[in-house]
Amino acid sequence: MKIVKRILKEVDRLEKEELYMKLRDILRIGNIGVEKAKEENLKYGIPEFFGKNGNIYYQNENGELTK
Repeated sequence: MKIVKRILKEVDRLEKEELYMKLRDILRIGNIGVEKAKEENLKYGIPEFFGKNGNIYYQNENGELTK
């Protein structure tokens, strides 16, 4: 059985490939939704907020990142 490495721990790979295919589809749909929301926020001048390494950032309309 293959081992799948995760950020915090190692877990055994599940035997059902169908589960991974469904997970891939869910992630794809979620990523599309995030991209649409980002485009809409940019259209209305709403800055993009995100977290990275425990810090919260936002990106201004001109692309400048603020911590």
